[in-house]
Amino acid sequence: MTVRPRRLARRDFLKTSALALGASTFSLPTLIPARALGANERLTLGHVGVGGMGSYHLGYMLDRRNNPGDVSVAAVCDVDENRLATAIKRVGAGGTPYRDYRYLIERKDIDAVVFATPDHWHGVHMVHAAQCGKHVYVEKPACCTVEEGKAMIAAANAHRVCVQVGSQGRSQHDAYKAHLYIANGMLGRVRRVTCWHYASPADTHPVPDSEPPPELDWDLWLGPLAWRRYNRRYCPGTFRWVMESGGGQIRDRGAHVMSCALHFMDADYTGPVSIETKGTVPTQGLWDTAIDMEVTYEFKNPDWTLVWAQPGEPVPYPNQNHKERQKGYGAVYHGDQDQLVVWGGDGGTWTEAKATQFEKPPGGVDVPQSPRFDHHQDWFDGIKTGRRTIMNIEAGVCVAFLCVLGNLSLLLGRKLQWDPVKREILGDEEARRLMRRPQRYPYVL
Repeated sequence: MTVRPRRLARRDFLKTSALALGASTFSLPTLIPARALGANERLTLGHVGVGGMGSYHLGYMLDRRNNPGDVSVAAVCDVDENRLATAIKRVGAGGTPYRDYRYLIERKDIDAVVFATPDHWHGVHMVHAAQCGKHVYVEKPACCTVEEGKAMIAAANAHRVCVQVGSQGRSQHDAYKAHLYIANGMLGRVRRVTCWHYASPADTHPVPDSEPPPELDWDLWLGPLAWRRYNRRYCPGTFRWVMESGGGQIRDRGAHVMSCALHFMDADYTGPVSIETKGTVPTQGLWDTAIDMEVTYEFKNPDWTLVWAQPGEPVPYPNQNHKERQKGYGAVYHGDQDQLVVWGGDGGTWTEAKATQFEKPPGGVDVPQSPRFDHHQDWFDGIKTGRRTIMNIEAGVCVAFLCVLGNLSLLLGRKLQWDPVKREILGDEEARRLMRRPQRYPYVL
């Protein structure tokens, strides 16, 4: 297998890879508009990050590549040689392997890129791809900081690319039915949404730092994070339990469950006015995300409360024969006339029969629906029609901000005030400084 070199020789990309924010004075590269595609034209894809969910996305696209006018996969990229070798074997003839994503996104023949990398890469990857005129599917959560989220929205708008965030729960059939049920007033006025989820793990048996495995490019795995020695507690999947790279359960499943909550509450582009968190942070090992936590978000105009709780008060799925549906997470929508339970919230989303059997009455309210309840198809249609996708980057960033702000409130030990219009923390200079963090050159916004 021939793998493209890890580093770019061309300095121009590195010099112009930052997006101007506020008073910053970074220069932008020449605008590269995304290529217009006809309704029946084949979409050429690149995949960055091909383990875990990345492997699922790749398989989905490969299953579709024989459909006329659908998709083809031209390139795959991963910092792990073993995963990369497996992926290129699946793609077969015509696919090119890369270790460094920058070579892939500069290819003029690639229309769109699927990013399924650790959270700390999402902002940089999406912004750089947009600058190269690529449409983007990026895994959730959209971002790790407020600064990243704002840069992602600005990049998508400036370069006119279609972005879909991988909170696929809102594209599921039962999510549509729950949304329809709530929007048509079947619960009355919903004033409170309570989410539950099991706790994050603790690193109770720490291991010493070591050399990275030979197949892993540790420098590229870290990317924008500050340099540190490799430890097998950091990755692959365990990056979730490190605040810098994963943010814990709230930034993982919270980005699914609270995605549905904002969507159902018609609050996609809004945000809370206050955030207050209590919880327990580990005292040993490398994992530093909350084990248990409860975050209370207060929204205004209309007034309602969202609660994220680990563990909260789980609601068992009523049919014990459906073991897959015995999810350890979900949400209850409390109205002044009734309540509704939605289990799961990601690729498996289920709700009560009263909602699944509900039909919109004449003159009733309709709600967004992904074609064939397919999150990827919704993205494809958005690329070809120019319409906003069901989990577009602005919606995805607003959900990610809930996760980010919940963690900041916990770490600072106090309630935060938030301006949902300017999307800034108010009256707390220490907290405001934490809306951004340094990034390691050249992996910068």
